[in-house]
Amino acid sequence: VQLQASGGGLVQPGGSLRLSCAASGNVWSINLMGWYRQAPGKQRELVATRTNGGSTNYADSVKGRFTISGDNAKMTVYLQMNSLEPEDTAVYYCNARELYARYQNDYWGQGTQVTVSS
Repeated sequence: VQLQASGGGLVQPGGSLRLSCAASGNVWSINLMGWYRQAPGKQRELVATRTNGGSTNYADSVKGRFTISGDNAKMTVYLQMNSLEPEDTAVYYCNARELYARYQNDYWGQGTQVTVSS
């Protein structure tokens, strides 16, 4: 599975950005896609995930501001980020996950920088 992310950039506080991530390869095995982020000096953290069935999960810090959506036919997931704050500055990584009874496989995109600054 390969993941191609796009859409990062520089935005002022209060602004919006939309990230996209397309999966290719053996995508039939993917059960869930989502976004994680890593700020300088911090651990990578969950932002939002979406299952193939459309169920979503968000970090508390982004609830009400970010929306994850997807197109199963295109194996693409989107992250609409509104009301961005300087604390949202990080490298955002797309994730695709295969879920099995006793383990999971994670695939990661190359990361896209999001900078929120005036």
